[in-house]
Amino acid sequence: MLETPQPSSVADVKEALGRAGYLADEPAALVAYLAQRLGKPVLVEGPAGVGKTELAKALSRATERHLIRLQCYEGLDEAKALYEWNYRKQLLRIQVDSAMDRRPATDPPREPKPDASAEGSAGKAMGDIFAEEFLLTRPLLQAIASTEPVVLLIDEIDKTDQEFEAMLLEVLSDFQISIPELGVIEARTHPIVVLTSNNSRELTEALKRRCLYLWLDYPEVEREMEIVRLHSPEIDERLARRLVEVVHMVRQLDLKKPPSIAESIDWARALLLLGADDLDSSVFERTMSIIVKHRTDMDLVAERVGVKLGGARLDVETAG
Repeated sequence: MLETPQPSSVADVKEALGRAGYLADEPAALVAYLAQRLGKPVLVEGPAGVGKTELAKALSRATERHLIRLQCYEGLDEAKALYEWNYRKQLLRIQVDSAMDRRPATDPPREPKPDASAEGSAGKAMGDIFAEEFLLTRPLLQAIASTEPVVLLIDEIDKTDQEFEAMLLEVLSDFQISIPELGVIEARTHPIVVLTSNNSRELTEALKRRCLYLWLDYPEVEREMEIVRLHSPEIDERLARRLVEVVHMVRQLDLKKPPSIAESIDWARALLLLGADDLDSSVFERTMSIIVKHRTDMDLVAERVGVKLGGARLDVETAG
């Protein structure tokens, strides 16, 4: 396995992630550092929209590694995650070989050799169609077989079942994949592996043992202000604070989907485009759909938060 450059300190990783547009706190920077130095996968859990997937993307940019993403979903199987055979191409090869065998001979027919048999020909044909040229690689095999260092993102692993987790253990433990027809394919370079989970179900202990662990939650007001201003530097500090305070008020309500950090950034950009210099009840009502995405949530937010935006100072602690 080829060696890749390693970061020298947690501070270096934090700075590199910052240059890549991700403001990592100390736990996130520490886990990202250890993942590279220890070569262990990272399991990142937390609510939807707190930056779990973005951490993997930022690691890809900071380390200049190609990002390979496996988006998990219910019913995901090995064929879509690891590899499958190109059956059409295999069938075409068999048809071509059969046509060649039936082609009229130009020379006089000769007696077959004693060791030539139909079984031998069939065995050779089967061996020919299970070569790498007939293999369709999927994200896990792409990451293992890559000749260049990569970041492998296994996104929303909690949407799969325990059988899929069990299949992952070989990949995460030994960084290799067994293909019965070809043998074992070992990683040529060591991928940085990030698994994300929205904590919708408990993951197996066997999977957790193989991973470093990071819990990401919604940031505090000051940290989220930094994130918003990093991505929308033109926004006024006072407006950014008011926006983030409103988002925090909304998150404290019992909603189907609380606003994500990405939606806070989108809201800031929208307010800039609209030329808003304040966030009053009128602006809020016009732009609320940027951060609230369910009809019933919109009614609740309008009732509980919209009425508080008449100009009075926001009180995040009493919004709920």
